[in-house]
Amino acid sequence: MALSTEESGRLAALLSGQDERVTTRWTEIVTSSLRGRLSQAELRRQVQDLHHAIVITGEQGTIDLSADIAAELRAALSELSRGRARQGFSATETTISVFALKDVLAELMQEAGGPDALKDYVAFSKLIDEMGLFTFESFVRTRESLIADQAEQLLELSTPVVKLWEGVVAVPLVGTLDSARAQVVMERLLQTLVDTGSPYAIIDITGVPAVDTQVAQHILKTVVAARLMGADCIISGIRPQIAQTIVALGIEFGDIATKASLADALRHVLRLNGVETARRQPRRDA
Repeated sequence: MALSTEESGRLAALLSGQDERVTTRWTEIVTSSLRGRLSQAELRRQVQDLHHAIVITGEQGTIDLSADIAAELRAALSELSRGRARQGFSATETTISVFALKDVLAELMQEAGGPDALKDYVAFSKLIDEMGLFTFESFVRTRESLIADQAEQLLELSTPVVKLWEGVVAVPLVGTLDSARAQVVMERLLQTLVDTGSPYAIIDITGVPAVDTQVAQHILKTVVAARLMGADCIISGIRPQIAQTIVALGIEFGDIATKASLADALRHVLRLNGVETARRQPRRDA
């Protein structure tokens, strides 16, 4: 929806003629919808930015959100959407901040009157609807981007590679191992092997609830990739239930060493390096 040059000029004149009243009233209406979740100073700044962008665009000619002349207005709407998305507001709360301008215009135009008041209000309302839709779409894009970034960060946090001993690193896996996470595991493990020069890597699956053919394939690919880097892998955390599942599925780990616990795997690697280890004897009461 684009306003004509005359309509754009009348909208700019209406809003610029009473700057303080418009921003104050606009802020009051939006405040009630946000229930105090945003400071008055911040909210007023956002309203002033939108108000200024609308006036500037209207004074330059036809207001059309898709036109180059409306770049500043689109930027103000996008900034509002990004800020609200990062602050945890909903899409509805964000678009209401734009739609609130309709109430302000209705009050101003009712007072001003004039033969074209109703026609102008309808045109202005359609423009505000388009601004609200633009804001909603910008909000959704920002929220999707935030979710994607957070998902990536969670993947990295859920796949730590830790150094257990000189020359020994471990990857303690917790939760389901899908293709995306398996790729992250492989990349982080290989990078750590390069950074530390470790000849041994322990892949601990104690926290993996179940091992099926797909999970086993992911683990085997990681082991093969590590071997290409010159590191031997040991798989630990093979609980009885998982061992039975592996046998039932006919999964073969070949010559890959497997241990029941991370401690057993570390002890195995230390023995390979000639380090003497001793199992702690169970305490006996006197």
